[in-house]
Amino acid sequence: MSSDRRTRNNRVISGGIRVRPMFGALRQYNYRLWATADLISITGTWMQVLGVNWYLLQTTGSAAKMGLGILLQSLPVLLLGPYAGALADRIRPRPLLVVSQLVHAGLGAALAVVVLAGSHAIWPVYLISFLGGVVSAIDGPALGRFGSMVVGPESLGNALALGSLINSTGRIVGMSIGGVLVAAAGAGPLFAANAVSFLAVVAALLLMRPREWHRLAGSSDAPATERGVRAGFAYLLRQPVVLVTLALSRVLGMLGRNYQVTMAAMSAGPLHAGGAGYGLLSTVFAVGTVLGALVAAQRPRLSHRLLLGAGALASALQVVSGLAPSLMTFAAVLLPIASAAVVIDTTVAARVQLDTREDMRGRVVAAMGSVGSLSGMAGAPLLGWVSESMGPRTALVLAGAACLVACAVAGALLVRLTTPGRAVKTASAFSAA
Repeated sequence: MSSDRRTRNNRVISGGIRVRPMFGALRQYNYRLWATADLISITGTWMQVLGVNWYLLQTTGSAAKMGLGILLQSLPVLLLGPYAGALADRIRPRPLLVVSQLVHAGLGAALAVVVLAGSHAIWPVYLISFLGGVVSAIDGPALGRFGSMVVGPESLGNALALGSLINSTGRIVGMSIGGVLVAAAGAGPLFAANAVSFLAVVAALLLMRPREWHRLAGSSDAPATERGVRAGFAYLLRQPVVLVTLALSRVLGMLGRNYQVTMAAMSAGPLHAGGAGYGLLSTVFAVGTVLGALVAAQRPRLSHRLLLGAGALASALQVVSGLAPSLMTFAAVLLPIASAAVVIDTTVAARVQLDTREDMRGRVVAAMGSVGSLSGMAGAPLLGWVSESMGPRTALVLAGAACLVACAVAGALLVRLTTPGRAVKTASAFSAA
């Protein structure tokens, strides 16, 4: 990027320090298109999430069968993620994304037809949920790689933060509209709206200016031995800083981020707040994610120090939340926890991508997605079991303390790995292992 373009994309303050504007990535035409389409698509996605959960619960009367639908969407990410990452590094992402968004639209339309036809069979919903998970597993790494092409390395952190803001906003809007529609007309219109929302992404992809993309090196530019799934795993094993970042993300995600479980347990248990209290806490959490995205967006650099600070803050507050005497105090503590959670996610995504080779970007994004899926799948049952056997307060305190220990260990390792002289020795030890 030329110096005059950098000057336009940054604001200079006294002392010569250059600060990137909070919405700096939106100055790029391609990203404005992408962000607008993303907001529409995410709104539709959350409408469908609410619709699927409501339909399965209404049809079967079983929360466990509703949970099975969620599992079927997550499972393909674990099974196909590494192969999808290798594919994303090898081919041009735009054609793949156009096809995948059209398939998503078709699946949403099929789901609408099934429900609007009056069929009460649940197997089509399970099948479509699983197929949707397969498509998401395939296009997830391509979306991550394409995002880097749209904004370039200098704006990647800002774009990821704005993406978190878009996701939080889309979730709030989608769940709000979905709640009204599902009560008035059932789940069918929600699925139809989601199908249409994917067409906005297709339109954005077709309207972008390819000449403004930032070219990334692909695996086709690398030797044949560096193009496959095994090469991606071997590369990650030689990146100790990235491994520590992913490991910390796994612990924080598993023990400190499954608040849907602990919020419900606290509302139904010691806070005696019931469904209304759970709804209030969900709203507070959503507002916190928006605030966290704004904080991340105004940061000039998403560093490991920021990650450790946000992780330690969220973990300490999680311990405090387990001791909260009332619903309002619990909600007050939950707000900064939600904000810190978004800062953690955004920083991990930025650091993992910026600290790795461009030709490995798809496989690295796939690994990050697998870590996130594992965290949710392992953490939710674990926290649920601890909440039932020891109480939700104990679950929050123990999980928060474990996360604090994880932050301390990760901090010590990152200091060692990033200190000149020590980093070489430690990297060699990881390679030997």
